[in-house]
Amino acid sequence: MLTACFCMIAAPAAVAIEAGMPNPPARPTRVRCGLMILDVVGINDVEETFEAEVALVASWKDPRLAFDPEAEGTDQKIFQGDFQFAEIFTGWWPQLLIINQVGSGDTNAIKVEINPDGQVTLLEQRNVLLETPMSLYDYPFDTQRLRAVMVPFGNTSDEVILEVDERYIQAANDYVRREQGVNVAGWDLREIVMKADETELNLTGTPTTFSRVVTTIMLKRQNGQIIWNILFPLLVLVSMVWSIFWLDCDSLSDRLNISFIGVLTIVAYQFVVIDHMPRMSYLTFTDTLLLGSFLITTATIVQSLFLGSLIRHGQRERADRIDWHCRWIFPLCYILMIAGQYTASILF
Repeated sequence: MLTACFCMIAAPAAVAIEAGMPNPPARPTRVRCGLMILDVVGINDVEETFEAEVALVASWKDPRLAFDPEAEGTDQKIFQGDFQFAEIFTGWWPQLLIINQVGSGDTNAIKVEINPDGQVTLLEQRNVLLETPMSLYDYPFDTQRLRAVMVPFGNTSDEVILEVDERYIQAANDYVRREQGVNVAGWDLREIVMKADETELNLTGTPTTFSRVVTTIMLKRQNGQIIWNILFPLLVLVSMVWSIFWLDCDSLSDRLNISFIGVLTIVAYQFVVIDHMPRMSYLTFTDTLLLGSFLITTATIVQSLFLGSLIRHGQRERADRIDWHCRWIFPLCYILMIAGQYTASILF
């Protein structure tokens, strides 16, 4: 009796699963896909990561899932939610993996649509934390290109080929322009670009070629707060140190006190900037500006000591003449340095 009941329950499932169904329907199976950015939750400059809510869309043709709309009583089969997808849907689907994702992330919603001709569409909404290198040479005037690299896990390029559906690119960019809430604080989301290519991964001991889709998210930093809270006060501070050129050359102690206060304040600024930046092997625009400010402020100490030496040797007129020229030389050199840095950051 127990055996008979088991056969009655298992028989429909055995009929529903066609032979070879766990495998892709063709060799290779072409999967057209796209990645839509629903929201950028946050960007971490120090860790070089960003968190986003994404909608993953993929479609492919599987003739084994074709059905007669009149016999089935519907012109589209839908499986939605974790239970229906994992327990009821018996077809093949590509396991799309974002290889630069940190952790497993959360899948909030999933849906599979099947048309009578066997056209299958997979929609999935995920929360992901992605790690991607950032180019901070122009910080805070930088534009970042954050990447999400997606591959069909377990299927080589001779089994599954990923292709970009241009409709998804247009839809993603239209959504970004329409929904201002997509932008994260401090950034403007400019454009989303998707390209399909191939990559080699060593998963089984030998290099294997996989198809992949690389989604590039272009963001422009909103630099107003950094300019007014860090860079502008720095420029004012350096300018105030130049007040020593209007002090009497005999006031060596007062001149040195002002210069040393300026140097120590710039060092404190450097610690503030370092705390908000990743450990890099190169200097950003802000780093170079801080270094230039440090050097030109330190130069005022050398200048004051040199003038003091001239006065002790009875060359007061020469000291006054040098001090007068420094009133214009120091600001001019500083302005030219900033202009050169900014021009280089814009051009290169």
